[in-house]
Amino acid sequence: MRVVVFSDVHANLTALEAVLRDAGPADAYWCLGDLVGYGPDPEACVARVGALPNLRCVLGNHDAAVLGKISINWFNAEAQKLIVWTQGHLSAESMAFLNSLPEQTVFDDVTLVHGSPRAPVTEYLLSVELAARAFQHFETDFCFVGHTHQPVRWQYTRGVITGYTAEPGVSCVLQPRAILNPGSVGQPRDGDPRAAYALYDTETHLWTWRRVPYDVATVQAKMYHLGLSRINAERLALGR
Repeated sequence: MRVVVFSDVHANLTALEAVLRDAGPADAYWCLGDLVGYGPDPEACVARVGALPNLRCVLGNHDAAVLGKISINWFNAEAQKLIVWTQGHLSAESMAFLNSLPEQTVFDDVTLVHGSPRAPVTEYLLSVELAARAFQHFETDFCFVGHTHQPVRWQYTRGVITGYTAEPGVSCVLQPRAILNPGSVGQPRDGDPRAAYALYDTETHLWTWRRVPYDVATVQAKMYHLGLSRINAERLALGR
């Protein structure tokens, strides 16, 4: 089965559509959370993702904050303003969809979470030490996460954990056990402004990192027009 694995859309419809075009036909779509937050198109992004065939999607921290499931005080001042703005720009149907999302889903040999299996909505996996703790909290061969906006693979082999930075276009056959982050669709933070995602073959376990350019200037102009955070608009061009 050919699967598009993506995360952290952050209300960036332009980037999301670029990813879906680049990915081409797929058998399933696995979304690792944060459909909303930061960007100008929360309603359109929730509707677009919700309509994808054979979708599996988990709850992100921005999704949870919009629903009131976690306090907005957990976020910086700019993000807090955007959460409040987003709450006023989502339909009842979109709020219901977000509210239906689980914090974690486990099936076959894969665990899907937004942050980490130890703290599915909020924990950032940014170090070997944190990855080591995460491996103790899931039992499947693989765990796919988002949240950091940085594509990476953490590999557990004979008691040793190694982190591998992603290279766009590079494929690897996954070996148990591993934690993988496809990066962010709507707001990358690894120095590459292109939208990030991955393709995964459930039969061969072939994982391919992908990056695709999109019209950043158009998204920025829309954010400026709506009076959204200039900081978060400007960082789109930097991938930071």
